[in-house]
Amino acid sequence: MPDIPWSTPTQAAPDAEVYVMASRFETATLTGAVRFFLKAPGIIRQIRKAPGAHGVALRARVLGRTFLTLSAWEDRDALFRFARSEPHRTSSRVAGAYMKESAFTYWTVPARELPLSWADAERRLAEQNTSR
Repeated sequence: MPDIPWSTPTQAAPDAEVYVMASRFETATLTGAVRFFLKAPGIIRQIRKAPGAHGVALRARVLGRTFLTLSAWEDRDALFRFARSEPHRTSSRVAGAYMKESAFTYWTVPARELPLSWADAERRLAEQNTSR
């Protein structure tokens, strides 16, 4: 399946620090993966309109039942306002029924380092997973 490449909804000031989140989701079944994938474009559109969003990308491995997200935000509050808003709020609750596991990691970077690399996000998620 094709990835949804990095897009920049609003440009951050080059000297700003941005709040970054990477997530990894694994569904329990292929049907769950298809459901997740079908919801993803709507959530990406929501992020692109969200106040304080500075970047978003999705890596979808539907047949492997694994999805990675990567996003950059003005600050932690902007990320959590988005997470509590619709349709993300309801979609994440529904997805819980078919998730096998999920992981999240957060860090800050200078805005001039955007767009972020998948290699860095995957390394940080792996470190997060081993620290549990």
